[in-house]
Amino acid sequence: MGFEAGNNEIAFRAAGAAAGLTTADEWRSVLAAFSHIVLVANSDAVDIGSLQQQFPSSALFIFFNKVYKVLDRPFHGYSLLISRGQPRGANIVYRGEVGDVVKFFPKEHFLGIMNIRLGLEEKLNPAADFQGAPTGHLDLVGFSNDFYTEGKTPTSGFAMALWLSDLKLPGAIVLAGFSAKRSEKWKVVSVHDWTFEQTFLRLFARLGKITIHGGMSLNPYIRLAERFSEVPPAEIALAASEVLSERLGNTDAEVDKLISLTNVIRSTDNFLRHLRPKFLKRKPKGTPGEPKEG
Repeated sequence: MGFEAGNNEIAFRAAGAAAGLTTADEWRSVLAAFSHIVLVANSDAVDIGSLQQQFPSSALFIFFNKVYKVLDRPFHGYSLLISRGQPRGANIVYRGEVGDVVKFFPKEHFLGIMNIRLGLEEKLNPAADFQGAPTGHLDLVGFSNDFYTEGKTPTSGFAMALWLSDLKLPGAIVLAGFSAKRSEKWKVVSVHDWTFEQTFLRLFARLGKITIHGGMSLNPYIRLAERFSEVPPAEIALAASEVLSERLGNTDAEVDKLISLTNVIRSTDNFLRHLRPKFLKRKPKGTPGEPKEG
């Protein structure tokens, strides 16, 4: 795939371009055609209609897994779906949601599905599992082992942002909705290190490798260092870390008090749950301990 310049227009041959791709070079040849690569997080912060209006028609929008979290109608723009492997394979496959997800992407603008894995325990699915949707694969096992938090696993969005940056694409890489904020609607899954990811992404943005949609508020510590140039930046960082550590310690102490105060409530709740008849207890989907998102 590529683009052809003519009559001041860019004509993409996008439909189904993801089919059969497996290597970074193959994926780069596809992605290099677009002026912007916009990664769309499954977040309350995303207004997809407003977001799309802010980019030219030559932008590619990358979505993740359960796109019905951010889409409520077909998306008429160039699109790619990331479907991450779990120990049982892609969750949209084993939960029977492929059709529910793919229906949001009209074929003429849909590159297809990129089925990825980041850990040895994760499983890639054959293309046939995605019900005829054009599917390529990307094996990123070990991609972040040398720097990511031990015992944690990267989110798909974080891994893709770094991987795309490594490709050195001509188009801008834009992150939309990557706030890592907990909400009443969506969970922040603890298997990922959200603090580390947000720190890393902000550093990448300040280095100009990626762009965070909506921008970043100016770090007040930068202004502090500029105002008091006699104070070394390292000392400011250490002082900030010391204060943060104390605040977290105080918070933990208050949380412990709340846990103690709610012991009776939780004990009552657990007792009542055990009284429920078996036929009312729904078996949870997925493998216990398996990350549900990302």
